[in-house]
Amino acid sequence: MQILVWVFEVLFISSLVGVFPLSLAETTSPGVCSEADRAALLAFKAKIVKDTTGILSSWIGRDCCGGDWEGVQCNPAGRVTTLALQGPVKDSSMYMKGTLSSSLGSLPFLQVLVISGMKLITGPIPDSFSKLTRLTQLVLEDNSLQGNIPSGLGLLSHLQTLSLAGNHLKGPVPPSLGNLRNLGMINLGRNSLSGPIPASLKNLHLLQSFDLSFNSLSGFIPEFLGQFRNITFIDLSNNQLSAHLPISMFNLVSLSYLSLSHNLLTGTIPEQVGNLKSLTSLSLSSNKFIGHIPASISRLQNLWSLNLSRNGFSDPLPDVSNRGIPSLLSIDLSFNNLSLGTVPKWITDRQLSDVNLAGCKLRGSLPRFTRPDSLSSIDLSNNFLTGSISTFFTKMTSLQKVKLSNNLLKFDLSELKVPDGISSIDLHSNQVCGSLSNILNNRTSSFLEVIDVSNNLISGTIPEFSEGLNLKELNIGSNRIAGQIPSSISNLIELERLDVSRNLITGTIPMSLGRLANLHWLDLSINRLTGRIPTSLLGIKFMRHASFRANRLCGEIPQGRPYDIFPASAYAHNLCLCGKPMPPCRGKKQETSQ
Repeated sequence: MQILVWVFEVLFISSLVGVFPLSLAETTSPGVCSEADRAALLAFKAKIVKDTTGILSSWIGRDCCGGDWEGVQCNPAGRVTTLALQGPVKDSSMYMKGTLSSSLGSLPFLQVLVISGMKLITGPIPDSFSKLTRLTQLVLEDNSLQGNIPSGLGLLSHLQTLSLAGNHLKGPVPPSLGNLRNLGMINLGRNSLSGPIPASLKNLHLLQSFDLSFNSLSGFIPEFLGQFRNITFIDLSNNQLSAHLPISMFNLVSLSYLSLSHNLLTGTIPEQVGNLKSLTSLSLSSNKFIGHIPASISRLQNLWSLNLSRNGFSDPLPDVSNRGIPSLLSIDLSFNNLSLGTVPKWITDRQLSDVNLAGCKLRGSLPRFTRPDSLSSIDLSNNFLTGSISTFFTKMTSLQKVKLSNNLLKFDLSELKVPDGISSIDLHSNQVCGSLSNILNNRTSSFLEVIDVSNNLISGTIPEFSEGLNLKELNIGSNRIAGQIPSSISNLIELERLDVSRNLITGTIPMSLGRLANLHWLDLSINRLTGRIPTSLLGIKFMRHASFRANRLCGEIPQGRPYDIFPASAYAHNLCLCGKPMPPCRGKKQETSQ
């Protein structure tokens, strides 16, 4: 879903004239840089104490308008009109560290100010930015800015794009932003803003994209949203908004994306939802909605993603004809008050990519899908499904993730024939038996990243692990697995989470386990392991949780972080473990913490 949001925002930004210049070349040759503007830029540079992007290293020489100063553009008179500094959000090694200089407020001809993805720029947004009265684009995304949003930003009357997303801003949304009558996009998401959505925002009649997601906003969704006739994107998810949905919202015939998930919204979905004829994505998950899902939803001809999970919706589902919701690709009705019994034909007979019906009281055998080749993700967990799995994956050539946990499925792992491209298999809490060697062998796909077969009836031993596997999570806990942990466990170089607890595993903890540098969760508890906890585990630098409880281990616990600061319960009920956090080893004086 986050990828979907990103696509919508990129498409919107691309539609705006002159938002982020793709080239620093101007149609008209710029003049020599104004000395005052050059001084303001250098004052900004001086406030950046570290720049691993290398952008500011190009800011040398007298002429900031000659094209050599990266991110800077000027008009023919030599006045700076654009400052666009964009860092790669996902590359943690590329950042700027420092604060925003108030000197940027002394660039009177600035029209575009973009400082985004720099991660470690802290401190407040300077009040001096309110003097940038020619500004049309202000984008300060994905930094670490703090404090309140300056009310003075409401003086920037020419502003078309305002994005302060992905910072640490707090306090209310300033009512003064309602003065920005030329705004087409406002994104204040992923901050810590609180209070209500101010009524003054009703003046933003040109608004096309409205994102206040991932904050702590409270109060109602305002009725005035229904006045934004041009709006295509609304995301108010992950707040504390309450009360009913305003009926006016369902007059927005241009609205393409609507996410109100993870709030405290109540009431029912009105029949008028069928009026949103342009809607492609609707997410109302994790609220307190009740009642029936309205039949009018079948009129949404362009809808391809529908997420109504984790509410209180009840039976019956609407009777959707073959022509209803013709564009649907992804559906999530999980964890409501639905008692479906079987998966409706209007779901099984469609060409869907994602089907999520967890906790819908499904019974009987696993469903058969008419177009299994289109499915990429299936979640039928927390139901009452029974029987075998032998033919379920037939022709599911595109399947990447499957979750069938917490059912009554009963089969041998030898019957499990999964597609080659699958990345995640979750079968925990069923009645699965057989040997792990049926799914972990030299034919196991390198695409497979997650295996969870915990809380079943699996027996045998842990097989040898061949090179080339890319498993990140392996959970085989609460089974009947015996034998030893093979030293070839070190071949799982991508492993982040390993749980073999509550089995019958014997032998020693292999030294090679310490080579799993990415491991951050390890649970070996309630087995029959003997010997010492190997000191090689000290080589795992990011371990956040480890449990060795209830084995037959003895000797000194590795004396180094984090093992010597884990709670004593992580080592309890063994033969003779000693050293921090347990009592000192006999004949060895325990050092006190500094």
